[in-house]
Amino acid sequence: MTSLIALILLSLCLGFAAWFLFLWAVKSGQYDDAERPKYRMLDDDDEEKDEKEKNEKEKNDKKKS
Repeated sequence: MTSLIALILLSLCLGFAAWFLFLWAVKSGQYDDAERPKYRMLDDDDEEKDEKEKNEKEKNDKKKS
């Protein structure tokens, strides 16, 4: 009987620990965007690189003048 009570208490403690870890993960933003990562590989990075190069070039031109 004593071992049954100990096992019940242990399972309740583990359950609460799992629940608090889940709440922590939700609050820290782990589940904010679950869909975006699988489509990220399809994005074209060339456009972003071109924009960065253009912005850097404009900054350099402003510094020179």
